[in-house]
Amino acid sequence: MGAGPVLRSERGSVTVEFFLVLPILAIVLIGALQVIGLARARVELVGAVREGARVAATTPDPARAVQAVEDAMPPEARSRLRISVSRPGEVGKPARVTAVLRHGFGPPLPSDLSVDLTASAVMAVER
Repeated sequence: MGAGPVLRSERGSVTVEFFLVLPILAIVLIGALQVIGLARARVELVGAVREGARVAATTPDPARAVQAVEDAMPPEARSRLRISVSRPGEVGKPARVTAVLRHGFGPPLPSDLSVDLTASAVMAVER
């Protein structure tokens, strides 16, 4: 008979604990989604810079390498991209393409919160 009041006082504790843990779970989920978005942008940037380095190694026009990087990026990211191309005129010397992408975090974080992602690729000039 003494166990009855103890059980009654714990009634609803699971619901209270769930609502205490729910905000923490939401923060962890939002953080994970932001990290995934950041990783995706980094992978896209590295791939685009590699494509630009391939073009820079095979053509003497740096504008074509810049265009190759821009074409390899998603349209919404192109306006936040800064690209530099360094290509010597001698065969065998390294051609370097570097790009910086201003990556903004999505909702619910503030829109002015962003980070610069940088990628660089080097290839030997072929012709």
